[in-house]
Amino acid sequence: MSTDDQAIITLFDRLMQAWTDNDAVAYGSCFTEDSDYVSYDGTRAVGRAPMQHAHDQLFRGVLAGSALVGEVESIRHVTPDVAIVHGTASVLMPWRSTLPKRRRSRQTLVAVRTPDGWRFTALHNGRIRPVGIPAPDSVPSRMSQAMGRFARGLGLGRRATTA
Repeated sequence: MSTDDQAIITLFDRLMQAWTDNDAVAYGSCFTEDSDYVSYDGTRAVGRAPMQHAHDQLFRGVLAGSALVGEVESIRHVTPDVAIVHGTASVLMPWRSTLPKRRRSRQTLVAVRTPDGWRFTALHNGRIRPVGIPAPDSVPSRMSQAMGRFARGLGLGRRATTA
């Protein structure tokens, strides 16, 4: 493992520990000032300050006493100073002893080398809830195709374009 990869894993671990400590300032310090943060529900905070403020509210409110449990899945360097990080994490509420499967999330993070070491400049968090892709000849696929034909027959919906 490279020194940079170890530093990024350490940053990810610091992020989880700051959450577990319910310390919004320490959590925010894992990010650049101009970071972009998308929560599991799709809300977006642009800049460290709004993201840190939101987490302060969460840590003093509905997520008080919660822990963040997870790990880095992969690190891919796109340049010597930029890496794409995929990790998984779950919020463990204080009244639980095990993680509920429905709370598992996958994070895509962009880590950048700064004068102060590696920091995250973007995070996108999404729940892990895979949905199977229906086969083209399955009932859901045939229903969707039939509804499309019906809508087009009525002159509704998206118009087909030709090149």
